[in-house]
Amino acid sequence: MRLIRPIRALVSGLAAAQLVAAMTGIASADASSASPAQPKNTQQIVLAGGCFWGMEAVFEQLKGVSNVVAGYSGGDAATAHYDMVSTGTTGHAESVEVTYDPSQISMSQLLAVYFLVAHDPTELNRQGPDDGSQYRSEIYYTTQAQKAASESYIAALTAQKTFSSKIVTLVAPLRAFYPAEDYHQHFVDRNPDYPYVVINDLPKLAELKRKFPDMLKS
Repeated sequence: MRLIRPIRALVSGLAAAQLVAAMTGIASADASSASPAQPKNTQQIVLAGGCFWGMEAVFEQLKGVSNVVAGYSGGDAATAHYDMVSTGTTGHAESVEVTYDPSQISMSQLLAVYFLVAHDPTELNRQGPDDGSQYRSEIYYTTQAQKAASESYIAALTAQKTFSSKIVTLVAPLRAFYPAEDYHQHFVDRNPDYPYVVINDLPKLAELKRKFPDMLKS
């Protein structure tokens, strides 16, 4: 991440666990611990839109969302590691797996937050200060209904000229999702004073509260 990206780049390999542990006071654990048992009748969708720290922080605020996991999608299991994904050569995108209850939050509501708050869908292979295909805008659907809703939503935004530039968001079936290293999970919540978070992620949370206050958990 340009400007603050060099700081974030340090959070990798052996130094990552030490750095983040020092910042959070929380020891690293297996990433699977971030996935509690989910209620019945939930669905999952994987959304990519830049750094997964901010994406995760935004979606876990929403009513009807029971779990959000930061991770990687689009590439193979062997390369689903932060230091490799950061090279931009693995095919992976930093993503979040969102588990939600359709009876409490609709697909259109999730898409509204995704397109209007969580990221800028007109930036190609980048997001804010971050460059590379790993920061692309992409929706990985798990049902045909999600696919149809995503394509319809994009068409509506385009017809309404919501953005001055073309929407570049890709829509593709989910092949696999790989949870990121534990130190990336709930990063914003654990590190609200981290420079990158203050500059890039906290404004998203403020925008979410301003635009969609009725969708927030109490």
